[in-house]
Amino acid sequence: MCVGGASLSTALAADLPHKPPMASQEEAKIVHWRMPEIEKRFMDIPELATPYISASPIDLGDDIPVSSLSSAGIDKEALVSLAREVAQGQHGKYDSMLIAQNGKLLFESYYKRGRANLSHPQSSATKSYTSLALGRAIQLGYLSLADLDKPVLHFLSDVDRTNLVKGADEITLRQALTMTTGVRLSEEGWEALLSDTARIKGQGEIQAILEDSAPVTEKAGTFKYGTGPQFIMQVIEAVVPGTAQEFIDNELFGKMGITNYHWRTAPSGLPESGWKVSVTARDMMKLGLLVSANGKWKGKQLISSDYLALATTRQIMTGDDDIYGGGERVSNQGYGFFWWGTDMAHNGKKHYAFSAQGGGGMYILLIPDFDLTVVVTAHERDDITQQLVAERILPIVSKAKQS
Repeated sequence: MCVGGASLSTALAADLPHKPPMASQEEAKIVHWRMPEIEKRFMDIPELATPYISASPIDLGDDIPVSSLSSAGIDKEALVSLAREVAQGQHGKYDSMLIAQNGKLLFESYYKRGRANLSHPQSSATKSYTSLALGRAIQLGYLSLADLDKPVLHFLSDVDRTNLVKGADEITLRQALTMTTGVRLSEEGWEALLSDTARIKGQGEIQAILEDSAPVTEKAGTFKYGTGPQFIMQVIEAVVPGTAQEFIDNELFGKMGITNYHWRTAPSGLPESGWKVSVTARDMMKLGLLVSANGKWKGKQLISSDYLALATTRQIMTGDDDIYGGGERVSNQGYGFFWWGTDMAHNGKKHYAFSAQGGGGMYILLIPDFDLTVVVTAHERDDITQQLVAERILPIVSKAKQS
């Protein structure tokens, strides 16, 4: 069996303490393949000659607890077999797949342009990180859970209410978090707004949105993907000491030792809230383990556990017409606070799963019934990752749990 012209068996580090593949110093500077000016540079990174598949990840000194599939009683050969299929491109253009259970990394694999130290684009998974930043602000007391039902404008003193559309002053943080703001702009309207960079500096961004939107009505307040993250980042900027970027750097990523990342600045001057963040797959796993531990990291409560419970629960149902990465075993799609929720069918039962998702195939997916966290990076928009987890990974993990 050959992948990239080399024997796959030579890349299998199932029981050997091999270090995962690393990007060169120059390659590691590439931070986002969706930015046109560097997309070609990312695609110029050579694909791995052989995939790296480890059923016994090594400790890289990054505070991720490690163990092995064998120690967890999980069928190593079954999971490695799936990884071989991934390496052959049978399930999409994966760059990495990592699996943890009970707070420990048990499986680590890299394919194509995946590298352990290469910051990978997150696309809309960024929204979930924005949600975590808000949860950190709540944990530190800069906001409360009760504030979620207050109008966004309550926190934004620089917005002039004079010319806002009807209903603009009633949009709450909760509505922004569930993307049910009622804000409606045409595609052309968004393009015109974003191109007027002088107008949208600082809280002018919210000023412009709420002046250009159609009137905000109860009927309009249905799920509309993309409307909401800007409001949340503006509130974070308004309530925390310093800037929102400093807060993310010092109080969220900094507390977790996440340093190899790039968080782009939006035209407003604030951090981007819905996309344009890059982090490594291992740091994605850190964020997944943080959430699986109810907001604790190394024994300290970083994110409000009460907030996380709300954020990762379906607050609204969005329907099954277009489940990203879904299939016949994935249903009941809903949305929390910038986290998606679905049910995964296995052995006649449905198990709740929630995830950060990014276009191109990025996932931090958690299944509480199995204390399972799966991280995937890829560059394939039409992926089937949720279906693959339900169909192939859950049976393997479930069998270990029953034994």
